[in-house]
Amino acid sequence: MFELDPRLQNDTITLGDFPLCRLLLMNDATYPWFILVPQRDDLQEIYQLSNDDRKQFWEESNRLSLWMERFFKFDKLNIAALGNLVSQLHLHHVGRRVGDPAWPNPVWGHSAAVPYTAMEIEKLYQVVQIEFVDLSRVDN
Repeated sequence: MFELDPRLQNDTITLGDFPLCRLLLMNDATYPWFILVPQRDDLQEIYQLSNDDRKQFWEESNRLSLWMERFFKFDKLNIAALGNLVSQLHLHHVGRRVGDPAWPNPVWGHSAAVPYTAMEIEKLYQVVQIEFVDLSRVDN
C-alpha cells in the first residue's frame, strides 16, 4: 500500500492524484514548487518504475510542466529527483525567476519557507482542479 514519506507529508500540501502520481505543493510560497510522487511502494529511482509507469510518470511531469509555465510565467523550470534526504521517489518542479531570493543558486536550504495562506492554498487547489480535470482530491 502506498504511503507518503513523513517528511513530504509534513512539508507539502496534497492537491490530488494523477493516474500514477500524487501531486504535492511545497509549502513555500516563495517559488512555484510542485512535487510528483509515483504511488508505488518501495521506489527510490526512476529506473525502478515499470515501462508503462515510467511513460506515465513523464507524461504527468510534462502536463504539470506545461501548466506551470503558462500559469506562473517563470524564466526557468528546474526539475529534479534528488532523494538525498527523502529516498522515496519524487520529482520536484520548481519555477524560477531571475532575481528570486535564491537566484541563480538552488532553492534547497537557501532560506526559511514562507508558508502559503489558507486562501492561497484554496486558490491553487481550485485552479489545479480546473486544469487537471482527472485529478481527484486526497485529504492530508
